[in-house]
Amino acid sequence: MAENNSVHYDIYTPTNQQGLNRDEVLDFLFHHLDQYGDAREDIAKCMDYALSEAAGKGGAVLVARENDLVVGALILNNTGMSGYIPENILVYVAVHNSQRGKGVGKKLVQLATENTEGSIALHVEPDNPARHLYEKMGFTNKYLEYRLIR
Repeated sequence: MAENNSVHYDIYTPTNQQGLNRDEVLDFLFHHLDQYGDAREDIAKCMDYALSEAAGKGGAVLVARENDLVVGALILNNTGMSGYIPENILVYVAVHNSQRGKGVGKKLVQLATENTEGSIALHVEPDNPARHLYEKMGFTNKYLEYRLIR
């Protein structure tokens, strides 16, 4: 557990889930991802993948708490690939609006990068103000993404 002022940070992995309240974190992400979020069941699938001990899966769930309340959360998935596709993808990161601008999001991303082996990809919408944080932290925008939705 790392600390930043009165905010405490916990990192949960497939082999370390003690103390993680999945529903609390899922509800937090669903409500605080705002227009950049997904359906709760999709966020749940992402968390299940991150915490899976199955071969080729895994990742981490990072949670920031202040006075025992979730004020930030991040989910990172392992991709099972390397080189042509980064080993990891940062799927979700959200910070409570009362904590924005206080470094909680930056600390979550920093802890994720420090505690992860290999490269990390992330998807961010062009109008998302967090993209400036990612750029300052060394993330680059190499590709445009296109999807065939079925």
